[in-house]
Amino acid sequence: MMARINFVELPAQNLKAAKTFYETVFGWSLTEFGPDYACTMTGSVDLGLQGDPSEAPAAPLPVVEVKDLEAALKAVTQAGGTLTKQIFSFPGGRRFHFRDPNGMELAIMQPD
Repeated sequence: MMARINFVELPAQNLKAAKTFYETVFGWSLTEFGPDYACTMTGSVDLGLQGDPSEAPAAPLPVVEVKDLEAALKAVTQAGGTLTKQIFSFPGGRRFHFRDPNGMELAIMQPD
């Protein structure tokens, strides 16, 4: 499988309002994972809403899915990427965040 963007995470200062907005406007179903997070689960390119201000990205956060998270981390650092968040677990997998050479933040995840 080729690495692909499978997720875009948005900051959501008011998670309930954001969830209602996207469900109403686009007819999306968002699954809640605790009080601060909700996401679509279509299996295509999904949308995540991060309501925890301490975890929310400053801008939309593209998340790339890979089969080998450690190999991806090595490739990112060898290519000049800057790690912004070490590998951590979340419901459904593990991921890390980094900035590319232009300062754009992305995440790479490996599903469980």
